[in-house]
Amino acid sequence: TPEMSSCGFLRRLSASIRPITHAITQRLQTSGLVWVTLLCSGRVGFVTNDPNFGVRHDGMVYAVQDVSNLSEPVQFMVTAKGLHEPRVWETTVKLALAGHPHPLALSKVTAGITEMLSRVWDSQPKVIKFSRKHQRGSAANGLRRQKRDWVIPPINVPENSRGPFPHLLVRIRSDQDKDVGIRYSITGAGADQPPSGIYNIDPISGNMFVTQPLDREDRASFHLRAHAVDMNGNQVENPIDLYIYVIDMNDNRPEFQNQVYNGSVAEGSKPGSSVMQVTATDSDDSTTANGMVRYRILSQTPHSPIPNMFTINSETGDIVTVAAGLDREKVSQYTIIVQATDMEGNLNFGLSNTATALISINDINDNPPELTVRTFSGEVPENKVNVVVTNLTVVDRDQPHSPNWNAVYRIVSGDPTGHFTIRTNPITNEGMLTVVKPVDFEMNRAFMLTVVVSNQAHLASGIQSSLQSTAGVTISVQDVNEPPVFPVNPKVIRFEEGVPAGTTLTVFAAQDPDHFIHQIVRYSKLSDPANWLKINRTNGQITTMALLDRESIFVKNNVYEATFLAFDNGSPPASGTGTLQIYLIDVNDNAPVLIPREAQVCDRARPNSRINITAADADADPNVGPFVFELPSFPASVRRNWTISRLNGDYAQLKLRISYLEASVYEIPVIVSDSGNPPLSNRSTIRVKVCPCDDNGDCSATGAVAAAGLGTGAIIAILISIIILLSEYRGLNI
Repeated sequence: TPEMSSCGFLRRLSASIRPITHAITQRLQTSGLVWVTLLCSGRVGFVTNDPNFGVRHDGMVYAVQDVSNLSEPVQFMVTAKGLHEPRVWETTVKLALAGHPHPLALSKVTAGITEMLSRVWDSQPKVIKFSRKHQRGSAANGLRRQKRDWVIPPINVPENSRGPFPHLLVRIRSDQDKDVGIRYSITGAGADQPPSGIYNIDPISGNMFVTQPLDREDRASFHLRAHAVDMNGNQVENPIDLYIYVIDMNDNRPEFQNQVYNGSVAEGSKPGSSVMQVTATDSDDSTTANGMVRYRILSQTPHSPIPNMFTINSETGDIVTVAAGLDREKVSQYTIIVQATDMEGNLNFGLSNTATALISINDINDNPPELTVRTFSGEVPENKVNVVVTNLTVVDRDQPHSPNWNAVYRIVSGDPTGHFTIRTNPITNEGMLTVVKPVDFEMNRAFMLTVVVSNQAHLASGIQSSLQSTAGVTISVQDVNEPPVFPVNPKVIRFEEGVPAGTTLTVFAAQDPDHFIHQIVRYSKLSDPANWLKINRTNGQITTMALLDRESIFVKNNVYEATFLAFDNGSPPASGTGTLQIYLIDVNDNAPVLIPREAQVCDRARPNSRINITAADADADPNVGPFVFELPSFPASVRRNWTISRLNGDYAQLKLRISYLEASVYEIPVIVSDSGNPPLSNRSTIRVKVCPCDDNGDCSATGAVAAAGLGTGAIIAILISIIILLSEYRGLNI
């Protein structure tokens, strides 16, 4: 009919049912093609969900691959969308090869179209009636069989409808509206509850309307209840449940979680190596094609070595390599533009979005370091350390300042005693050949080293090191004027103290290391704290100028130390120092000295009226104790009044021999002898104060005055003066 060429009926159909396009299939015996004609005029795009079949813009279905081996009928879905129509229609196509039973009987197709047309052209809205109330009647009136409650089919409303609004959805009706006045109402979320006002109902006619466009992504369904009451507000019908489903339209583009994704893959990776994953989400219904996202790669930059080095899993968004040849040294990063399209990737009907994937190519150690030349040379002065002899230059194309690039140098021959080492310059990657142990021109005038270079990281599997990683290094040693050297330094000699001036102690001579140059060595004194020594300028002979005294303050732990200078006549002159240590052997040249030199005792012999005495000797063992203490025979009063008894080898005890000695100060001579061979003796005097003592054995005040040498009258006068002074002091206080 002419009306069938118009899209108006489809727009009216979308108000009540989910848009579906039915197709008429016709089998062509000769070509195996099926023509599908959409019941809407205008240019239409078609997509199938079977990769073996496709549909052209004119609606012709064709076989993409050979389908001669099909033994059973096939069935697939065709999706149709107009270029300027936001809605999408779907239909099912069933096909069989020529000669096989037709998969879809013509009568069924006709019946399906007839049913669709009847629903489309029914200008009257769907009427939903309340179920009958349960009634009981008498036998006279006859029993009426109770009807079951009706199952109310859901009401489908497409989202984003353009109206006009309010738009009639259904009519609610009660069978009792013929007898009594009925008032209709609806309750629930979307009616009288938030979000309120989306649906309303004419209380008299029961026509139910939607007042505004719906958004499935905001709310996908509504559950309302319809009520019928009489004019007095009494319920005349049981409430019925109304379920309204918002039909999804493809109104949301896929959205990538990130606009830029960063991934990486190692260079040299095999095809199929995982790189990264991109993810896009679609707010539309994921159970329909509207929300089914598919991915594809739009472009790759750069195109080296080929323009399609990567592929993407259309469903998961996983990016993998598809070709070999990733080389970081040629391309270090790829930029991939990825497109996500809904409608299962249909480019004619689906909505798309793009994101950028940055793929960094990770470095592997596939380039061994190469020394720039086969032979290096340098020179170094003898006796110098921490001097860079030469810099070894290397080329490595791997990632700078990474373990794959960092060079490690080794000396493999030519330096058995370890004079050299190679340190890597962390900035330039050069090898700094450095002297770490002094070289001697007189021993080695040149060195021939063999060095190899490798990376901090091992080479990747299958990469061979080139021969250029080995090189020779020629090092010339420069002769310098070396200072004279004392063969033994410090030199230790032993001598007895007290040797006379002019005694030759030793010859302290130095040697000149410069064997290939004849030079003259001369000597001078550098340090001689006591000025005891002199050195022969020509041959280094050491002679005394004074007595060597072990007990001198310049001797430490029996050792006297002096330093001397040896210098040559080279250009420029060089000098070296030597230390002479003289160990002085002790001789018994110091007599012992009595200790203490003063003491006091009580005038009467008591057990504690004794004086412990000892001696000090500047000499060393065996020229010191044990000491011998004795009293001289003259004057005779000394031995008459005093006696000395030995306590041990170093101590003796001096005490009164008589029971009482007048208080005074006495000087008592004591002879002390050491144990030297021969022994030395010393007559010393100890000053002893003898005084009266109290009961504790301490000198009393009177005794102290008497011991100072005052007479009895003088003592009495002093005491009287003290008493007078105390009386006057007391009177002043009063």
